[in-house]
Amino acid sequence: MSKLVNLKALNLDGNHFGGRVPRSIWKLVNLERLSLSQNNFGGRVPRSLSKLVNLEDLDLSHNNFKELFPRSISKLVNLTSLDISYNKLEGQVPYLIWRPSKLQSVDLSHNSFNNLGKSVEVVNGAKLGGLNLGSNSLQGPIPQWICNFRFVFFLDLSDNRFTGSIPQCLKNSTDFNTLNLRNNSLSGFLPELCMDSTMLRSLDVSYNNLVGKLPKSLMNCQDMEFLNVRGNKIKDTFPFWLGSRESLMVLVLRSNAFYGPVYNSSTYLGFPRLSIIDISNNDFVGSLPQDYFANWTEMSTVWDINRLNYARNTSSRTIQYGGLQTIQRSNYVGDNFNLHADSIGLAYKGVDTDFNRIFRGFKVIDFSGNRFSGHIPGSIGLLSELRLLNLSGNAFTGNIPPSLANITTLETLDLSRNNLSGEIPRSLGKLSFLSNINFSHNHLQGFVPRSTQFGSQNCSSFAGNPGLDGLDEICGKSYHVLVPTSQQHDESTSEPEEPVLNWIAAAIAFGPGVFCGLVIGHIFTSYKHLWFIAR
Repeated sequence: MSKLVNLKALNLDGNHFGGRVPRSIWKLVNLERLSLSQNNFGGRVPRSLSKLVNLEDLDLSHNNFKELFPRSISKLVNLTSLDISYNKLEGQVPYLIWRPSKLQSVDLSHNSFNNLGKSVEVVNGAKLGGLNLGSNSLQGPIPQWICNFRFVFFLDLSDNRFTGSIPQCLKNSTDFNTLNLRNNSLSGFLPELCMDSTMLRSLDVSYNNLVGKLPKSLMNCQDMEFLNVRGNKIKDTFPFWLGSRESLMVLVLRSNAFYGPVYNSSTYLGFPRLSIIDISNNDFVGSLPQDYFANWTEMSTVWDINRLNYARNTSSRTIQYGGLQTIQRSNYVGDNFNLHADSIGLAYKGVDTDFNRIFRGFKVIDFSGNRFSGHIPGSIGLLSELRLLNLSGNAFTGNIPPSLANITTLETLDLSRNNLSGEIPRSLGKLSFLSNINFSHNHLQGFVPRSTQFGSQNCSSFAGNPGLDGLDEICGKSYHVLVPTSQQHDESTSEPEEPVLNWIAAAIAFGPGVFCGLVIGHIFTSYKHLWFIAR
């Protein structure tokens, strides 16, 4: 190999090479691109690397390199892209990245670096396409001089041990596309981002100790697609004003101190592009009108890759990256437009699951662990592409909406720990993708639908509903619900009979309602078929 002195590019990706890097590689002095990623090379990164002075693109990721990164790397003055992620490197971050250079993209994530080093060579306004320091052991405050850089694309400091407040100077950064500070120990307030910039697409500050309110300056982020503030101590009302951001696709407010209603007739606009919303484990209250979900059009739209052409034209931009003109929009390198680039934690099939990349066509609503009351809006049935619906741990009353049967893609349905009554709609048994159901701890009665979907559930999914029948196949023939004698006595003696007149009035009101419902349902069904044919 050492005889290939004119070789410009060498790619040894994805093999099972181990041990030390062959010395012959360091004799290829004209190399401009070198990739050794996804192998088992180990030991220290050789100092001889500095001999490849023409290198522009260096990828040593996904190996077993360890200990300190050689300072001699600073001799690679033509380097534009450096990826040494997923190794076992430690100590100080290579100071090469802080000094003026041609570097545009740096990925040092998933190592054990614990020191950012000094900033004496950082020049105010120095341009760096993107910096990923996620999943290391960096600690202490985020230095103010980090703002001296112009991050054309992204800054990722997630999964470290940073403390203190988020530098206020970040609000003056005008070129941010992605800012990820997830899973640190940051405190204080979230800066007024997007005061002078509208480029921010993704903001993740989840799993920190932030307080205060969501800054309304986020309303200026015209390209905002992803907002995750999960696991903080933010105390604020529901951000109705985000409904004006038609680009917003993912909104996660989970496990904070948000409070109040999520509907206001004068300010509620709906979320036309929203595909994932998780506002669980807060203190939201109130009822939802029957048409609450009527404008959530994204959740009724089949994901089509052809839509990406529109997305690219409206919110992507072309930047110089590693000497090439590349469209960058929602990932750092080599974006797959069918996947969200950002990590999301969701309660999926009863288990809290972290998704590193999630399909953009995956539609989720999680309103669990709040204090919502009233009936579940019938308009939920309009969201025909919904995959996960979790309304558990609230105070919803009334019947389970039969319109849920229209959501033919539904995989997970959790309505447990509410005050729902009536029968389980038999039509739910026809949802072929429904694999996880939880109706426990309500006041449901009647027979459980007989279908493969219901028959494969755990008995616990129906517990706490003394009026349910037909559970023998699910729970065994010996299963029966025991109601304490004292409770039976209380129910038989303390609940007065309703006057007959009330029932007559209800019947009079019920008749026209059923008739109107049938007529509207027929019209809706007919037009729905025409819509699918037209598509």
